Amino acid sequence: MEKLTELFRKKIASTNMDFIRNLEAQINWKARLICIRGARGTGKTTLMLQHIKKTFKNLEKVIYVSLDNLYFSDHSLLDFVDSFAKHGGRFLFLDEVHKYPDWSRTIKNIYDDYPELHVAFTGSSLLEILNARSDLSRRALVYNLQGLSFREYLKLTADADFPILTLDEILKKNEKLSADIVSKIKPFEFFDDYLKFGYYPYFLEGIDDYYTRLNETVNMILEVELPLLRKVEVAYIGKIKKLLSAIGKSAPFIPNTTELSSRIQIARQTLLQYFQYLEESKLIFQVFKKSRGLGNLEKPDKIFLENTNLMYLLGDIETNEGNVRETFAFNQLSHSHEVLFSEKSDFFVDKKFTFEIGGKNKKRKQIQDIPNSYILADDIEFGTDRRIPLWLLGFLY
Repeated sequence: MEKLTELFRKKIASTNMDFIRNLEAQINWKARLICIRGARGTGKTTLMLQHIKKTFKNLEKVIYVSLDNLYFSDHSLLDFVDSFAKHGGRFLFLDEVHKYPDWSRTIKNIYDDYPELHVAFTGSSLLEILNARSDLSRRALVYNLQGLSFREYLKLTADADFPILTLDEILKKNEKLSADIVSKIKPFEFFDDYLKFGYYPYFLEGIDDYYTRLNETVNMILEVELPLLRKVEVAYIGKIKKLLSAIGKSAPFIPNTTELSSRIQIARQTLLQYFQYLEESKLIFQVFKKSRGLGNLEKPDKIFLENTNLMYLLGDIETNEGNVRETFAFNQLSHSHEVLFSEKSDFFVDKKFTFEIGGKNKKRKQIQDIPNSYILADDIEFGTDRRIPLWLLGFLY
């Protein structure tokens, strides 16, 4: 335990506090059990360490451990927690919880048997809270960490600190909002780089090997997390890779399940299950014409890669500009809004707003008779009435 404490203190000492994700301030850290889920590489560990460094001046009652540490290969987490509690510990931060065998039952036991402890844990986006063997849904507050927004990217790269905007504010005040932002910074000086390599925080360690890191992240999700958390047999991972490659080369696309099933040589129901796994892994988005029923496997009307950075990794050499625009819009809107497929436009949001996406010369003719309809236009700095700069969606979180 002394070695783990030493590692914890070293990590805290080296944790950079210059930029803290907005989610840190939104989490109710007073709760007894907190879960932070997110795709690999989005910054869950950093967020947790920053919270500790920001909150606790005295670390005597605090411990952070990663459950992929070799210490836990021959030591019980429950024994570790018991010793921590008996020595006055009160705040327990567990990283990579999905790496620990029977993690959900262990967390439940800690919660039930040590009421004096406050426990926060991080895990893969594939982590099941509701359906885990020991149902933690009634005990844990669950938060999801998405990749960086364009607003957050600007804070990191341009030292430009802008407030979060609501969709309602953007729709009603986009002319003033865009003018205020452009008076302080030129969005297009940074927007293209964000679309290519600004979604995952590890671009801070250098962009030369950014796609190598991103490729490693994707492979870790497919080769390690899917077998571990979805019990996918390793022999079938190759088929899932082929499926993701097929999606990447033409996303967003309308899937032909019969053709895909034949090409990858899997049953249609298995194909739909793989779509679900890839979505839960935060590698794709499935879009439907109507809200999905819980637990139902349905054929999606359209499939997107989860973010534009993945498009440049998995897509063809020259990624289609229109597809990039749609993917960016879907990614940013879906953070806190329901986005549905629309046959009359590109997106139908919150069952109220219609959005058509295009370049600076995109006309409203296609949607002019639809109430609450807007153009999200690329290559424009300033908004005008129902014509909104596409980049402004990057300020939604």
